Amino acid sequence: MELKFILESILFSAERPLNPKELHELLARAPEYSDDVAVKALKKTSTDAIETALEELGREHDQAERSYRLVCVAGAWQFVSQPEYAPWLKALVGHKNRPSRLSQPALETLAVIAYRQPVTRAEIEQVRGVAVDGVMQTLLERALVVPIGRAEVIGRPITYGTTNAFLEYFGMRSLDELPAADELRRFVVQKPEQLLTVDPGLATAPPEQLTLTDGSDAASTPTPPSAAATAIDDPAPPRLAPRSAEPS
Repeated sequence: MELKFILESILFSAERPLNPKELHELLARAPEYSDDVAVKALKKTSTDAIETALEELGREHDQAERSYRLVCVAGAWQFVSQPEYAPWLKALVGHKNRPSRLSQPALETLAVIAYRQPVTRAEIEQVRGVAVDGVMQTLLERALVVPIGRAEVIGRPITYGTTNAFLEYFGMRSLDELPAADELRRFVVQKPEQLLTVDPGLATAPPEQLTLTDGSDAASTPTPPSAAATAIDDPAPPRLAPRSAEPS
């Protein structure tokens, strides 16, 4: 028996998506239910071999142009029907209302988190230039973002990151599939003063020779280090327009 067909049978019968690690565990447990030598031989199949077999199986289903396909979303594999068959499937199982679409402010905030995580709420507001309290509440309620730690600065504000639900929402395998957004990644976020360090040998050097802890030049920051914001919860940079609340 070929590995890819064994995996196909498992995923066809599964009630939920399965990732390679879970499939590996199933292969390891299978010998408990059979004395077949072939079953035992697959007990130590690596996750890399499983992923390779799944990729091959996915390509075969695409080439066959069937009414369903094998996809990987958020690192887990599952069979899904092709979109063009939706009307008949809705007639069979009914139509389930999906959560309302995200607003433009919510999408913009989510993009900042996705590309810059782990990121604090104050840093998000610096990038967007507006308060994001309502938007963040929406994203948290929909489990698209979660607290993932605390920043090593005064007050230790919470940092946020995206979840598997975020990947599922946009149909991505991993964050590696995010489109390029170099401009967003290069945006200079003003750090609390305690995070700014200067090489002792450059203590008397002009500003353009000073280097910040994030690797950027002092000359490229919106304000000199001495004017860096120190308020953790609301460090809006002085050169940005006054913050205003917006709908979530």
